[in-house]
Amino acid sequence: METGPGGGSGSGPLLAPVVAAGATPRADAVPHAEGVSDDEFRAALARLAAGVVLVTAYEPPLSPDGPRGEDAGMTATAFMSVSLDPPLVLVSVRNGSRMDDLLLEQPLWAASLLAENQRHIAGRFAMKGRLSDRLLFQDLPCRRGEVTGAPLVEGSLAALECRTEQRVVAGDHTLVIGRVLTAWLPAAESGPLTYYKGRYRQLDRG
Repeated sequence: METGPGGGSGSGPLLAPVVAAGATPRADAVPHAEGVSDDEFRAALARLAAGVVLVTAYEPPLSPDGPRGEDAGMTATAFMSVSLDPPLVLVSVRNGSRMDDLLLEQPLWAASLLAENQRHIAGRFAMKGRLSDRLLFQDLPCRRGEVTGAPLVEGSLAALECRTEQRVVAGDHTLVIGRVLTAWLPAAESGPLTYYKGRYRQLDRG
């Protein structure tokens, strides 16, 4: 799931407990998912701490003579490893968003795992009604991915270049599963940036 003010990680549907025939349901039985309000759902999932990544992709020019290609970026907290063999990761993207539209056409993308001192980057790419992606990338130190051509954020804890293997529509989001093609592991000197209770935070390493 993309993140921003009030955002957070996604989760699967809540399921009602299975009750044997003739048995009396427990008083503390979990209510059906239809009884969960948006505010309750957000509040519950806000209590799940998540790492923060910047998902990026390069949109190539439509023609050699047309406007030059552009980079696109999206802050995400719903990002996770899926498989070791083959190496797969997953990111949840809001349907109809700029990144969703781009990844429908462009199978190559990257994810930079942000460090605790990169909160400003996460906030920049999570803004609603934000500036164009070109302006957002203008002063951002990046290197170009060798395989994907996507920006990899300098100073991040790690960066993965991926190729989409599968897209799964799930409600108002799409789960994009990508095969990891390269892993960039700079010398990490800081901790991870996390997202918890609607705020970017850093780990207490005391």
